[in-house]
Amino acid sequence: MSMNEVAACPRILVVDDEAHLRELLEITLIKMGLDVDSAETLALARAHLAKQSYALVLTDMRLPDGSGMELVQEVNAHFKNTPIAVITAFGSADNAVVALKAGAFDYVSKPVALDQLRKLVRSALQTNEVQKEQESAPEQVAIPAKSFMIGQSQGMQEVREQINRLARSMAPVIITGESGSGKELAAREIHTSSARSGKPFIAVNCGAIPETLMEAEFFGYRKGAFTGAADDREGFFQAASGGTLMLDEVADLPLPMQVKLLRAIQERRVRKVGATVEEAVDVRIISATHQNLAICVEEGRFRQDLYYRLNVIELHLPPLRERLEDIIVLSRNILRKLTGNDIDMSVEAIDALISYDFPGNVRELENILERAIAFANDGCIEVTDLALRGTRKLLDTPLAQPIPTEVVSHSAQPVSVPDQPADVEVDLFAAPGLPCSLPDYLENVEREMIKRALHQTRNNRTQAAELLGVSFRQLRYQIQKLKIQE
Repeated sequence: MSMNEVAACPRILVVDDEAHLRELLEITLIKMGLDVDSAETLALARAHLAKQSYALVLTDMRLPDGSGMELVQEVNAHFKNTPIAVITAFGSADNAVVALKAGAFDYVSKPVALDQLRKLVRSALQTNEVQKEQESAPEQVAIPAKSFMIGQSQGMQEVREQINRLARSMAPVIITGESGSGKELAAREIHTSSARSGKPFIAVNCGAIPETLMEAEFFGYRKGAFTGAADDREGFFQAASGGTLMLDEVADLPLPMQVKLLRAIQERRVRKVGATVEEAVDVRIISATHQNLAICVEEGRFRQDLYYRLNVIELHLPPLRERLEDIIVLSRNILRKLTGNDIDMSVEAIDALISYDFPGNVRELENILERAIAFANDGCIEVTDLALRGTRKLLDTPLAQPIPTEVVSHSAQPVSVPDQPADVEVDLFAAPGLPCSLPDYLENVEREMIKRALHQTRNNRTQAAELLGVSFRQLRYQIQKLKIQE
């Protein structure tokens, strides 16, 4: 081997006061083709770090002259590009969580499983390579081409910065935010930007799995374990091996499953239903919820130990109404994704979107624009093509025909609206109660008007569209959406 090859070989620092374990780690790492320095004390580790850069620091939590936690904090403060992993005593999961919160890259438990150690080291080295590639491309734009998180608002810039930091760690992450704010996209970007990007990303909706099937779905099962188990099958943990497992809406997990999930995450081992032995799993856990998990813990709906295990690092996604400056670029991106082309929007349509509070966040914006595409004429979306729930802009849109005096309410019972002179606006809020919600009311009005137009034109859609003052395509879309039988 040449001197250049030796110089280019990654160097690892092993810090442990147990001579036999230190020697085992050294031999294992050397066999992986790595250079190794070792230290049995915190002071000696500091001396090594002062004169040598390392691709990874591996330290025990207990040292004769201090704590491995001190080393974690110092490395993160003074050697930001150096990942540090900790060795914890068997069953000391709390220490591992504390170290991860302090910035540790990952951890391995005693007795050290060499396969797990090798995976940890390879992951750290791959993370270093990804970071070097990013640093060697200063001309890279603020948002990488592969980024899923669109927007230039201050909130989104902070989110992307956090994602870049989280991608360098293997610590569990919990993503919080309102429904539709893009939690799965954020989890996918953490995975894509990490050293695990070449491995599977498995997203699981915890609220969509029947409780009786959860254990089999998560951990897999053996043939004959239960009725219908005709073959061996892997679970989510095995399917995500080497990659990332996202637990979406984790607050919906039933308590019995929370116990089993805690053990799997803590011990990194799972047992298939019907099996007698456990198998090691290597997955990074990213969970997400729109609920406040701390309140769920207080109410007894979520285990406190699992909460602390998942909530090592929190990433909060701001709602769309708090980053209105992103709406235009988001809309352009969504329209391009839906149609493959650039579709124009009028100034009035853009103003309407910016003035809307988007209770459904980005997911609602996508639905609004998908509907608008069907309504748009001449390749341009107008304000009348947008269905913004409960806004004055929608209420002020002129109708081709007056509102009928009877509509079908949410309960399918006719609701009478008193006749008014043509120049007097009907005040729905003057009544002590409302017949139904505003979206339901408007939808029912629309359904009734279309029915009347079709009846009047004997189901001639072209004439009905002219009568209603809409395009033929708009009418066809609404007939399908409202499930109107002609």
